[in-house]
Amino acid sequence: RGHRSINAGIGLKVPVDAIAAKCKPCLHHGKPIRRTERTVDTDFSIVTQFQAEFRGVAEYYRLAFNRHRLGRLKYVMERSLTKTLARKFRIRVPQVYRRYRAVLDTDRGPRRGLQVTVPRDGRPPLVATWGGISLARDITPRPLNDDPARVWSHRSEVVQRLLADVCELCGSGNQVEVHHVRALKDLNPQGRKHPPDWAARMAARRRKTLVVCRACHEDIHAGRPTRQSR
Repeated sequence: RGHRSINAGIGLKVPVDAIAAKCKPCLHHGKPIRRTERTVDTDFSIVTQFQAEFRGVAEYYRLAFNRHRLGRLKYVMERSLTKTLARKFRIRVPQVYRRYRAVLDTDRGPRRGLQVTVPRDGRPPLVATWGGISLARDITPRPLNDDPARVWSHRSEVVQRLLADVCELCGSGNQVEVHHVRALKDLNPQGRKHPPDWAARMAARRRKTLVVCRACHEDIHAGRPTRQSR
């Protein structure tokens, strides 16, 4: 913004436009909103995705002298995360905090956050956390993690969604099937102003498959509006 440097030194900072761009998917009219397209995932996957996205931004600007400004992004993403979990389980946001609240051990001491634990027989449990990422400037060199924790298990995601036996559009469990498209570009062909709800949902999740009940599947192929989850 034309600020004059006192010592003529060059510094790295987080651009305001970058923060706004990262906040945009989680905002509507300036207020945090849920990510409806993610409610079909498990709570473990939802928390892992939000944490991975925020950690990526925070690490990218680790050398910035105004890294603390990412606190705005953290607030927006946390509100979006809790609203997404609230929508998934049909509960209120305060109930989400009561269910997942945890004290996280970090390099800078204990910090409050959210945590999801998935127990496993004979093995350590899977743990997904939100929070615990310091926004203080950090100029110490650290090796990159070339093998981060994966969100999805080895079993096919489509198989997992089919085993859930729930329509991803209306929530029905009646004769679920898989709707396929050849390519993501087919979800919004040129000339169409507003894609139908099912196409918008597939495009938002970047998936070429959608698990739907028989009724919704017939509506999709007939070009009729599909039912919405209650």
